Amino acid sequence: MGLEQSPTKAMGGGANGPSPPFERIVTDYGPLITRIAASYEADPSLREDLTQQILLAVWQALPSYRADASLKTFIAKVAQNRSISFVTRQVRQPPVAELPEKLEADIPNPEESAIQASERASLLEATRRLPMPQRQVIILVLEGFSYPEIAEMLDIAPNALALRLSRAKAALKSMLEHRP
Repeated sequence: MGLEQSPTKAMGGGANGPSPPFERIVTDYGPLITRIAASYEADPSLREDLTQQILLAVWQALPSYRADASLKTFIAKVAQNRSISFVTRQVRQPPVAELPEKLEADIPNPEESAIQASERASLLEATRRLPMPQRQVIILVLEGFSYPEIAEMLDIAPNALALRLSRAKAALKSMLEHRP
């Protein structure tokens, strides 16, 4: 990361004691951060920039972690907030040449890999077209967060969460059924 001080020394600890070492956080929650970044940014190079920005934001926010929610919830909230601000900045910038999206699959079977990559790409594309409030909710649901955790992260009432989720599911279903 190019920092002169190691993340674990620079982090110190939250109000409830020391936070886990940053290296462990990257190992444990890196895939979560990568998936959240991918759900907001289609361009691979910008997605990598966003992932780095999220990791930096998590590193900077760790000293304020109070353990009133799980570390996973804390990291996901930081990732969501950084992703939204990143996308907002990107929208304000003039468009650059579009690059085709390629998703790499982990499965060795080429046929299954191609099908899964196509389905994943379709879901990501559809998710990116959702309005921001619906996108936030569906991403967190797909990441396995409970409804109370999501409502707390987004600072909305459970009824508002249910309404957003219902609308997001209906919109995704419609988009995925009518894809070419």
